[in-house]
Amino acid sequence: MKIIDIKEKAVPIKSSIRNAYIDFSKMNVSVVAIVTDVFKNGKRVVGYGFNSNGRYAPSGLLHERFIPRLLEAETNDILNDEGSNFDAHKIWDVLMTGEKPGGHGERSVAVGTLDMAVWDLIAKIEEKPLYQLLADRYGDGKPDDKVFVYAAGGYYQPGKDDKMLQEEMKGYLDLGYSVVKMKIGNGLEEDLRRIEAVLEVVPSGQSLAVDVNGRFDLETAIQYAEKLEPYNLFWYEEVGDPLDYELQAELAKHYKNPMATGKTCFPCRMPATSSAMGNEARSGLSAI
Repeated sequence: MKIIDIKEKAVPIKSSIRNAYIDFSKMNVSVVAIVTDVFKNGKRVVGYGFNSNGRYAPSGLLHERFIPRLLEAETNDILNDEGSNFDAHKIWDVLMTGEKPGGHGERSVAVGTLDMAVWDLIAKIEEKPLYQLLADRYGDGKPDDKVFVYAAGGYYQPGKDDKMLQEEMKGYLDLGYSVVKMKIGNGLEEDLRRIEAVLEVVPSGQSLAVDVNGRFDLETAIQYAEKLEPYNLFWYEEVGDPLDYELQAELAKHYKNPMATGKTCFPCRMPATSSAMGNEARSGLSAI
């Protein structure tokens, strides 16, 4: 059982959408394929992974450090003790060989992209959905039949008026989502108008979260908080720099409703498949 090739391609998003901080027109993401010598049901097993938007393709890191390490690893260093499948934790150790401890930075994006592909191929080799494999290994074998998710959208976009924003949010509700999220931070007057437009089509403020993407200083954050509080929103997210804990703590004194931080910690030891489910902490604690 071997990894025989790892392919990576940087794929442009090619989108005119933007949040309050960055636009996506020149953004790209990495897509990776880990090719093995294993066949299941007549098909070669290939694990696929990709990194989230908002983080550019870490192609250089992947090709210069992490992909070569994985391809050069000894077989025993990447397989489980039985030799029946790949071992994601051993592979993580291989990828992090020679790396300084600490998880913040773009390195975690590169490693997480490969980690996602590793878990994909492990599940395919065991011929189980990944959620079932994780439940068997790390739980009681009974995966939750329901997991809370929300629809993130509401980006700024040329020519996108309030009516189009409303239609977008109604579309998410029609798909079965109970909570939708929209971008704010482009200007208080404009954002209040956009929020009120969305509140006309969602059940209540508790069906709407807003995301600033880290643009505000404390003064602006408090100014917005005073206007947002009556809406009783699901949460007020990533108001300032995610590492500005003092801003978050001070803002909590001025805003009684739920807040969510940004990505304050890039995990060093958590599978991408599970960490992706915990990007925001509704309690206002750091998301990990």
